[in-house]
Amino acid sequence: MPRRLPPLAAAILPLALGACALQPAPKIATPAPDLPPAYFFRPEGGTGTELAALLPAGDPAWQALSQAAIAGGPSLAEALARIDAARAGARRAGAERLPNITADTSINRNRINPAQFGEAGQQGLIPRELTSYGVNLAASWDPDIFGRLKAEERAALARIDASSAQAQGVRLALLSEIAASITDWRTLDARGAAIKADDAAARQLAALARSREDAGIAPGFDRVRADATASASAVRLAALESERARLIGRLVTLTALDAATVRAALAAPAPALALASAPAALPSDLLANRPDVAAAAANLAAADADLAAAARARFPRITLSGVIGLLSFRPQDFFNDSLVGTLTGAIAGPLLDFGRVGAGIDAAAGEKRAAFAAYRAAVFTALGDAEAAYGTVTAADAEARLSVDERDQLARAASLAETRHRAGLASFLEVLEARRAADASGERAAAALGRAARARIVLWQALGGEVTSRQ
Repeated sequence: MPRRLPPLAAAILPLALGACALQPAPKIATPAPDLPPAYFFRPEGGTGTELAALLPAGDPAWQALSQAAIAGGPSLAEALARIDAARAGARRAGAERLPNITADTSINRNRINPAQFGEAGQQGLIPRELTSYGVNLAASWDPDIFGRLKAEERAALARIDASSAQAQGVRLALLSEIAASITDWRTLDARGAAIKADDAAARQLAALARSREDAGIAPGFDRVRADATASASAVRLAALESERARLIGRLVTLTALDAATVRAALAAPAPALALASAPAALPSDLLANRPDVAAAAANLAAADADLAAAARARFPRITLSGVIGLLSFRPQDFFNDSLVGTLTGAIAGPLLDFGRVGAGIDAAAGEKRAAFAAYRAAVFTALGDAEAAYGTVTAADAEARLSVDERDQLARAASLAETRHRAGLASFLEVLEARRAADASGERAAAALGRAARARIVLWQALGGEVTSRQ
């Protein structure tokens, strides 16, 4: 004798078979990006330099301003709030898989026309007014046999990872901007010191030219040219103040501190700019280190879970519910044989939805394809950033070396010209020309060293910064 199906299975089977005949979930390939084995602009020889060494860690302004930005920066606070929102969404998705229990109480008063009950109403057996008192405890539960709610929870959990990675990206960008601004400020200090040295040398020459003119041994034209050189140094020095004002405004925005506090932090003595060696890294490290890549991978996982949830909408939903309570028409009888209850099992599934479920699946599939494209874009953006950062560090280091050599050579030439002039072997015009050639070479060298230090901050961010601590 054939075995009979249980009533619940017999009810589900037709709906499940009908769901299988609907549009299936598409298969979307998400292969791992093909990255090169090494960077094209990789540093010569491997170095054990830590990423943190690329930042101005020894600068007291960095310590003060970075801590203030982490504690009270508005951009980071917004990103952290989005993590909280994602966590709440995940808790909600997890709660949807558990029974929902509610309680209610009610008092209903109905006025009735006894005539509608015929002879019973005419005989006074039906009251004109009826008041009922009830207290109910209701529960409902979706056992999620086909996994739709579980897929939705998986998507919500992936969005927590995406929000966390995005917050880390905001943190890195914030720290990078602060480090770059502080480095630019120290570069301005070095440029200012070089300009002041040029100004002092120019004023010394101007005083000498004035003495020669007063003694009648040199024309006034020499004094005018020397004064013009000194004036040019003063103009360059004054021009630095506008750059300082821009940097203070930028740091106020980043740290949420007032300008006086920022200026006081920058006034603290700091060590000279140091150029750490570029650390060796592999392109594959970007997949774990870069927060934008991690966020894109998490969004891809969420899109995959959304597609699974959309596909499971083809299958029927089973809902188990029950109500137990007390119902009485007189308050004194409320606890006297007034127990009532209901137990329900419901099955609902698509039969003729005219493409609604299929459209949802197509939309989720499109979102997954878009998420995969965004992931690949993030990976190759990270690769491009790292390649450019390595190349910039190499080029900036070469420029800095050449600028320092130029400064030293021109300073030697100016010193030799002055020595020859005192010995009567060179004219004052030769001294003036040598000084004009050396003028601004110190500022150029300071600016080049600042660009080299700044390139290291860009490399720090391109390689993922402190995200390596999450591994």
